[in-house]
Amino acid sequence: MKHAPLLIVLLLASCFFPYLAHGAATITGEQAIWHKITLTFDGPDTAETATPNPFIDYRLSVTFQNTSSAKTYTVPGYYAADGNAAETSASSGNKRRVHFAPDETGEWTYETSFRKGGAIAISDSPGESAGFMDGETGRFRVQESRQAAPDLRAKGRLQFVGEHYLRFAGTGEYFLKCGADAPENLLAYDDIDDTPNVKGFRKNWSPHLRDYSNDADDLLWGSGKDKGKGLLGAINYLSSKGMNAFSFLTFNVDGDDHNVYSYLLRGEVAKYEAYAADNKGKDAKGWDMFFHHYRFDCSKMDQWERVFEYGDRKGMYLHFKTSEAENCFKMDGGDLGTVRKLYYRELIARYSHHLALNWNIGEECTQSSQQIKDAAAYLAKTDPYGHNIVLHSHGRDSDYEKDYRPLLGNASSLTGLSMQINQPDFTRVHGAVAAWVKASAESGKKWVVACDEPGDAQHALVTDIEDPTRDLPRKNALWGALMAGGAGVEWYFGYRHPESDLTCQDWRSRDNMWDQCRHALKLFRGIPFHEMVNDNELSSNEDSYCFAKANEVYAVYLKNGGSTELDLTGVSGRFSISWFNPRIGSTWIPDTILQGGSLVSLGFPPTWKNQDWAVLVQKVKN
Repeated sequence: MKHAPLLIVLLLASCFFPYLAHGAATITGEQAIWHKITLTFDGPDTAETATPNPFIDYRLSVTFQNTSSAKTYTVPGYYAADGNAAETSASSGNKRRVHFAPDETGEWTYETSFRKGGAIAISDSPGESAGFMDGETGRFRVQESRQAAPDLRAKGRLQFVGEHYLRFAGTGEYFLKCGADAPENLLAYDDIDDTPNVKGFRKNWSPHLRDYSNDADDLLWGSGKDKGKGLLGAINYLSSKGMNAFSFLTFNVDGDDHNVYSYLLRGEVAKYEAYAADNKGKDAKGWDMFFHHYRFDCSKMDQWERVFEYGDRKGMYLHFKTSEAENCFKMDGGDLGTVRKLYYRELIARYSHHLALNWNIGEECTQSSQQIKDAAAYLAKTDPYGHNIVLHSHGRDSDYEKDYRPLLGNASSLTGLSMQINQPDFTRVHGAVAAWVKASAESGKKWVVACDEPGDAQHALVTDIEDPTRDLPRKNALWGALMAGGAGVEWYFGYRHPESDLTCQDWRSRDNMWDQCRHALKLFRGIPFHEMVNDNELSSNEDSYCFAKANEVYAVYLKNGGSTELDLTGVSGRFSISWFNPRIGSTWIPDTILQGGSLVSLGFPPTWKNQDWAVLVQKVKN
């Protein structure tokens, strides 16, 4: 009876702490709606290089169910080394982990499946019980969140709802994004474990150390909890400018940069650096020569998670680019094989709990339509939360037809586009975005169409010093995309300029553009943009765009100022008018009331008549 005292303690615990005593998991994280709740299990002692392979020869998944609504999620888990690898850089341990972001309050139960067998992680086979936590159950209670905007936990998960815009599940608010599409090698960072410095492209993000805020102190990593300040400061800066998105590659081996990957490197970083410095593209062999294809770097991926978690807090949409043009055939020859499935599953297991993100199958992807369909279907099947799945192609009209047309409607699991437009002055943005918004609607499945690389590869969005006014990107790309029904804009930085797509580590180099993006978002958030459509024919000004919800609100953007006549034929009622300055974000409301039923003149903006202006025509409520 020497264990009697322990037995009594456990029995008492089950009485007084009912939501902690029913399972094998250690539960951490605030148990609130939309928050990351982490279940950590003790599994077999193993290591990143061990046999059986801890990444592919075991499969952890946990099924969560709300006891009131019976809503159910089955969430994949992952091998987490010692459970604190971001700080310890551990490569071994016995921890297995699942992240869950509940969408309802109340009591949730969970049931654990832990199976083993050859390549069981990417198999639908029931496999063999791996013991440990297999079959264990438990429960916990979820409360309301106490967070406030811009923290995404105040809004809920961003979901595809069959419209041209994503919607927050908690608030019902529709989403428009603006932010940074560069640097694409954002995660090539000094403070992230085993990150090489091929061609000197690795970053320290030191220009943003001054933007670091102590609200990120708990997310710092390294043995001294002193790493990450530069990149976390950069995210804080972007959020402070009113931006809500940034993108990054998670696999650029043999691509433009070479320095970002989730995989376990074979051998020394220096040897890989020496090889990669002189080899790029389809003929390069870095992927085959230097990487374990079925093993991941636990500490590196844990450190990425710290970055993404801060993105959630700062209201950021996370744009995961899972491959690029030069390496999209590296995994399984472009097919949905073992390597690609495991890669997607690992990303989903570790990061799908984040509330606002998309899975981009490839930046400038050149895989076949069938390969894209297979990849999209697997992502849709594996991701328990149903995040937006997009494709990015090269920027010619012929590319769009070849790459996008076969995927429309029910032909694929794709839910959006990440468009590239290869014109230095951005003039093709409006027409291209409008065309694919319309094409997707006509297919019966509306896509979320974002313009994530306006401009060309060489120049695109140059620095403020080179272009202080931002006239062309503002007029043709930003307002061109939004007035076409696009879901937002991410800005690519041309490779021939300072702070480029690979070298940028100071987002302040485009400070003025962030301001002008914020101004545009301000206007759109004040109108029902998710119910509006592009209809330029309603405006008589040839240099204007029109975005309308018939008989209720009309937004007209005059690219070169002047005035226009708005066709309100067949529309009844009275309408107010207000002028919006897209350069500084100010509004002027004249004492003018328009009467529907005919072609009506909107008059002129108050000043700078040759500059761009937006004018809102809104029905007066009686």
